[in-house]
Amino acid sequence: MKPSPDTGDDAPARNHELDRQYEGELLEGGARGSAAIAGLLARFQPPTVRPQSMNSANDPQGPVDGAPVWGLEQLAKAIVSKAAALLGGKEIDAETDLFDAGATSVDAVRLVAVLDRDLNVRLSLDDVFADARPRRLAQRWLGSPTKRTLPEAPATTGALELPVAAAPSATTTASPGTDLVPADPVAPDETLPALDDHAEDLALITADLARADLLPWCGDPEPVPPRRVLLTGANGFLGGHMLLDLLRHSDAHVVCLVRGDSVRDAERRLAEGLAGFSLPWSAEIRRRVTVLPGDLRQPRLGLTDEQWNLLANELDSVVSVAAAVDFLRGYPSLRRTNVLGVLSLAELAMTGRPKPLHHISSIAVFNEIGIASMGEDDPVAHVDRLAAGYDKSKWAAEAALRRARDRGLKATFLRPGGIVGHTRTGAYNPHDINTGLFSAISRYRVAPKINYSNSAPVDWVSRVATAVICEPSGWGQNYHLTGRPDTLTEMVRDQELGGLNVRVMPWDVWLKDFLDRCETDPVPELEFMARVLRNPAGQKIVEASVTAPMATGDRTEAFVARHKLPPPARVDAQARLKSDERMARDGLVILPSRDDPPYLWFRETMRGKVGPVDAKPDTRCTFALTLSIASMYQLVQHRTIDVRGTVSCSLLHADPLTVDDGEIWVRPHEGVPHRHSLDHPLLRYRLALRDSDGNGWWLEGWKTARARFDYLQQARTLTIRVGREGEPASLAGTMKVPKKSYKREQIDGIRVNPDLSMREQRIAKFTWLSWFSTQLGQGLLEPTLRAGAELLDLRPDAIDRDKDRYQAKLTKWEKDRKHLR
Repeated sequence: MKPSPDTGDDAPARNHELDRQYEGELLEGGARGSAAIAGLLARFQPPTVRPQSMNSANDPQGPVDGAPVWGLEQLAKAIVSKAAALLGGKEIDAETDLFDAGATSVDAVRLVAVLDRDLNVRLSLDDVFADARPRRLAQRWLGSPTKRTLPEAPATTGALELPVAAAPSATTTASPGTDLVPADPVAPDETLPALDDHAEDLALITADLARADLLPWCGDPEPVPPRRVLLTGANGFLGGHMLLDLLRHSDAHVVCLVRGDSVRDAERRLAEGLAGFSLPWSAEIRRRVTVLPGDLRQPRLGLTDEQWNLLANELDSVVSVAAAVDFLRGYPSLRRTNVLGVLSLAELAMTGRPKPLHHISSIAVFNEIGIASMGEDDPVAHVDRLAAGYDKSKWAAEAALRRARDRGLKATFLRPGGIVGHTRTGAYNPHDINTGLFSAISRYRVAPKINYSNSAPVDWVSRVATAVICEPSGWGQNYHLTGRPDTLTEMVRDQELGGLNVRVMPWDVWLKDFLDRCETDPVPELEFMARVLRNPAGQKIVEASVTAPMATGDRTEAFVARHKLPPPARVDAQARLKSDERMARDGLVILPSRDDPPYLWFRETMRGKVGPVDAKPDTRCTFALTLSIASMYQLVQHRTIDVRGTVSCSLLHADPLTVDDGEIWVRPHEGVPHRHSLDHPLLRYRLALRDSDGNGWWLEGWKTARARFDYLQQARTLTIRVGREGEPASLAGTMKVPKKSYKREQIDGIRVNPDLSMREQRIAKFTWLSWFSTQLGQGLLEPTLRAGAELLDLRPDAIDRDKDRYQAKLTKWEKDRKHLR
């Protein structure tokens, strides 16, 4: 039980296992936990191969004389029954889209399994995602389509009602648990045309676009920065960041439309969504935010007439960010949110006081394979050449709003490409195509041949989008929020400079290679990407993305320069660092590690003497080590160096011992002594050794700095302790790097990944030497600076302590004076 933020009372805990709407928002909003969801999918994944024939003698529900056992209406009714049970008893009919009714990807997998087990109806997941209406699923299985009545545009203006498909002659509504069995065999109607998903999509799009012609006429909005803004999608990835940027960079009060059963429930959803992306939900934010329960999928956003009219007359701006982002679902399943919901927002913007509508679109409107250019005012794709339902829905939303512009709507199109992680917090969207591609590349070290990566960090996209919203002179235009696109060469070089060697394959070869790897060695964290790429429409989305031309944004760049915003920059390795770390913690990315080929390496030779602990060292010992790093990330974040090589010492073994595992920590504990001491740690060696007889040994060594001027001597001297595995130290001594070998091996002898160009190898050497010299120099100076501070008493509390001593003397003087009297 958690106290309510409003009243402090206990609020009932929500069971997310049964909360389908909540689960759907997690999937649509790109929430965390993709591995957990993939695990659920794996548990319920049924066979997806449709049998060509069945033996009717062994299967009482098999074909009879070549005719299907099920009639269309019977099977649709049976699917309704099974689906309603999975949705917790919701009332649905044969024309209800199951995703609109609250189904999630997990429910889709369960439904496929239940239909196979209970009804012997074997549909694939692709069938369910393409169109999740029970009658349509029945048609797919029977292969016997009926004529479908497409929704017609309403005849009168007013509220934009959602389309209602023509009702069948017999009711198909069912309650959960109804045990439906096929009646007498019903033969298909051979006179009806075959299913054509693409043709129906185009017909639906045509009907949806006609709705824009029924919007009210309106005039121009007042050209002043908005003071009251309606924002949808605030609990999503981009919407959450835009909410915070609107509050930071304007005086606006923001009304957030969030799905929920009540204000309290909607506030909880918003708070959880923001927290998931490392965004705050503080008292100051709540003071400037009104959370309004609503639903884009419902007529007039699911609001009452009073709420609708209040918003129509008091809002200054409408910002449309919310969208159903599922690359597997078809247009019929996405249109309620992505098209009709946007039209409802347009109607709100055009009702009452005229208001601008700022629509977060996508460069997916250009996802026609082979398109020549993607400029802000270039023609978008031909809709009949778009393969995926998501692309079609974004195209249709823009097309409808362009018609609304002719009726006076001031509509702004803001088109991001791939939205990658936040450059400071590392928050990322696990269901972004770029995230999936980068995860696959980091796992398998193989990349598809990409023309350009049109992507930008979420913090830059959000900042520019909110600046456009708050600047009246920028309204009504098209903007590409794609940053500075990467080329394939730049991306591969970033990976190599970071220590990740990547092979490049043509798209078709890479796709087969990726899917084969997912079959032979499945990775739960890559299940999302694997599901997208197993789907034909999903393949087209990704192919269009990797083969697309560079997205240009001249208007955006001019706006950014005019308003002194951060300029568009490449999403290089440094910009990705925070999100890469976070993705690595979630299992989506594998950062360069010691198992990868070394990125940079050099030799280190040491000579010295060892002897029993607490005795004078008298036995010669030599180290022949190779020090290496897997990536610059290893240095910057962990300050460790990998060690391999041999240790020769007759007190340990007649033969040299091999370093099984070894690491060096540079300035451990930030150079602060772990015990009160004048010795500041520079380097800590930790080696696991193995002799030729198989015995294990451990070796620990420290290079330390003191407040003396023999800096070179301190940097070359290593104090060591050695013992058998599992036992305390038995030997101790001092090792030194010979002066003659220091420059020859550790400067001139540096080797770098030969796959890099000569220029890049020189950069890598310079970067290593600069970093290591800085760390070593800082460590050597620390004890001297500390001694000087103590000598001059420059510590922060020195003045306060002087005041205390002076006050104590005054008190004692007063006491003495009184005593003398």
